[in-house]
Amino acid sequence: QGDSNTCSTIITDFVSDGVDLILANATPALQAASAGTADIPILGTAVTEYGVALDLDDFDGTVGTNISGTSDLAPLDQQAAMLNELFPDAKNVGLVYCSAEANSQYQVDTVNKSEKLGYTCTYYAFSDSNDLSSVATTAATESDVIYVPTDNTVASNTEIINNICQPAGVPVIAGEEGICSGCGVATLSISYYDLGVATGKMAVKILNGESNISEMPIEYAPQFTKKYNPTICEASGIDVPSIY
Repeated sequence: QGDSNTCSTIITDFVSDGVDLILANATPALQAASAGTADIPILGTAVTEYGVALDLDDFDGTVGTNISGTSDLAPLDQQAAMLNELFPDAKNVGLVYCSAEANSQYQVDTVNKSEKLGYTCTYYAFSDSNDLSSVATTAATESDVIYVPTDNTVASNTEIINNICQPAGVPVIAGEEGICSGCGVATLSISYYDLGVATGKMAVKILNGESNISEMPIEYAPQFTKKYNPTICEASGIDVPSIY
C-alpha cells in the first residue's frame, strides 16, 4: 500500500523463505528487493528506468547482477509531441510529480525538453499524497496544460488531481492509461497486460535454467497506443483528433 517499510518487511520474508524468484512491481518494490538480496533472482516490472531506480552510473540496458525485468517507459518525446498536437496554443505546461520517486523525476526532466516546442515548463513536485492537493491546485492555477508521468503516488490519487484540474478547465496529459482513466484527457501508453506477459516469459526462462538473469537485458514494450478519456474530454469541451 505504498509503505516502503512494509515493502522491505515483505522482501525480508521472501528471503527467509528461500523463494526461487522475486517479482518486484514498480520502482519502490524493486529498490527494496535489491537492498534485500544479492542472490535471489529479481525481476522488475512497471519500472520506468532501471539505471535511475538502482542508481547505476554505467547502465547500458543490462543490470548485470541478480536483477532484470521489463520497463514501462513510453517514448517521452512522442508524449510531448502529442501534447503539442492536442494543445498547440498552450504556453505554460505544469509538470506534476512525486519528488520521492526517482523515475518520476527522470520523466519530467525528459519531457521538460519539450520547451523546444515553444512551451514554458514548470516543475510542481510533491513529497507524498498529503501535499498533492495543494501542489496540484497551484499547478492548475498557473498552467495551461498539466503533464503527469507514470508516477505511483499519482496513480493512487488520480481523483484528487481530477477534482482540481477538471473544474479549473486545465487538461492533463498522462504518462500511462491507468492515470489517464482517472484524471487525464489523453496518453500514449503501453499495455501493462502485455508487459506482464513479457515478464512472465522471462521468469520461466530463469526458473527453467534457460537463462542467466545477470545476462538478460531489460525488455521494453513493443508498441504504444494513443488513448484518451472521452468522459473528461467531453466535460472539458475538448475535441479529440480522429487519429485517436
